[in-house]
Amino acid sequence: MTEKPAKKNVFKKFLKILGPGVITGAADDDPSGIATYSQTGAQFGYGQLWVVLFTLPLMTAIQEACARIGEVTGKGIVANIKEHYDRKVVLAVVSLVLIANTINIGADIGAMAAAARLIIPIPFAILALFFTALILTLEIFTSYKVYSRILKWLAISLLSYLIAVFIINVPWLEVVKATFVPHFEFSFAFLFLITGVIGTTISPYMFFWEANEEVEEEKEKGFLVKGGRPKVSWRQIREMRWDNFAGMLSSNIVSWAIIVTTATTLHANGVVNINTSADAARALEPLVNTFPNAGLIAKLIFTVGIIGLGLLAIPVLSASASYAVSEAFDWRASLNYKLKKAHGFYGVITIATLIGLMINFIGIDPVKALVITAVINGVVAVPLIFIIGKIANDKKIMGEYRSGTLSNIFVWLTFICMAAAAIAMFYALFVK
Repeated sequence: MTEKPAKKNVFKKFLKILGPGVITGAADDDPSGIATYSQTGAQFGYGQLWVVLFTLPLMTAIQEACARIGEVTGKGIVANIKEHYDRKVVLAVVSLVLIANTINIGADIGAMAAAARLIIPIPFAILALFFTALILTLEIFTSYKVYSRILKWLAISLLSYLIAVFIINVPWLEVVKATFVPHFEFSFAFLFLITGVIGTTISPYMFFWEANEEVEEEKEKGFLVKGGRPKVSWRQIREMRWDNFAGMLSSNIVSWAIIVTTATTLHANGVVNINTSADAARALEPLVNTFPNAGLIAKLIFTVGIIGLGLLAIPVLSASASYAVSEAFDWRASLNYKLKKAHGFYGVITIATLIGLMINFIGIDPVKALVITAVINGVVAVPLIFIIGKIANDKKIMGEYRSGTLSNIFVWLTFICMAAAAIAMFYALFVK
C-alpha cells in the first residue's frame, strides 16, 4: 500500500524539477527544425538518421555547460564573457547571436503563416502580421512565471510525429540499422543537410536561453544573494542536469520521429524535395488515413504543430538575443520586468521580431529559408561552443562546479564535430 504513493511522489518531484531544460528542448524542434528534419527524411530517407543519436550526448553536454554557467554564476553567457574576455569578443558573440536569431525568427514566422494558409484562406502577409503581434503581446505583457507555463504546454504539439511513427508501416530493421550505423556521402547536398541537422539540433539560441532561464529560475526561487552570486548546491546541479537531459532526450526522440515519418511516407514514395508546407504536411496523412478527408486532417495537425512550436520558439529566439545585447550594454534584462523597467530589453525583442517579419517580404521561400537558417546556426555555433567550453572549465569563474572530465570530452567533441561539418560543407561547395 505504501509503494504507490512513494512512486507518485517520485514522479511529482521529477515533474517539479522540469523547467528551462524541457522548454529549451521543445523549442529546439521549432519550425526550422521540423523543416530540416523533414527535408532530410524526404531527400535521403533514413541515411542521416544516425546523426540524431550521435548528437544526443553532444547537445546534452553543451546545454548542461550553459545551464551550469547560468546557475553557478547567476549571469548569462554574454555577462560572463564581458567580465572575463576582451570587448571585441563580446561584440562578436552578440553580433553572431543577433544575426542568426533574427534570421531564424523570420523563417519561423513565415513557416507559421504558410502553415496556417493550408487551413485558413487568408493572405500570407496578414497571417504573418497577426502571429508577430500575438507573440510580441504575450512576450512583453506576460510575466515569466505565467509565460513559462504556457511554453511547457505548447511542447505537447510535438507528439503528432511520435504517434505517426507507430501508425505508419515502418521497416523497423532498416530503421534500427540506420539509427546505429552511420551512413556518409561526400556531396554538397548531403553535407549541407548534415550541417543543417546538427545546426538545428545544437542551436546558438539554446545556449543563451537556457543559461539565462536558469538565472530567472533562481530569481523566482530567491536563490540569488547580495551581489548577484547564487547559493548553489550539488543537489541543484543534479536537478538541473535531470531537467536538461529530459529536454534534450525528448527533443531528439521527436527529431528521430520526424525523419522516420518523412522518410517512410515521402522518400519511399518518390517525394525527395519538400517545397511547400503542403508537401511537409503529407507526411502526417497516414496518421489519419482511415478518416474521410485525411489530407485535410493531416494539414490541420501539421498546422497546429507548426503554430504551437512557432509560438514556443520565436519568444525563445528573440529573448535569447535580447539577453545577449542587454548583458553587453548593462541593460536591465528579465522577462519578469514590466516594459517600463526594461525598455532596452523589450526593445531588442521587438526590433528583432519585426526585422524577422520583414525578411518574409523580400521574396525568400519560407520552407527553404527554414533549412538555410538551420545551416547558418550550424556554422555560427562553432565559435560560440569554443567560448562556452572555456568558461565552463574555468576554475576562477566556476569554482568547484567547473566542467569534469566527461563534460570536457563531450563539449570539445561537439566543437570538433560541428567545425568539421561546416568546413566539409564549404569545401564540397567550392570543390564542386
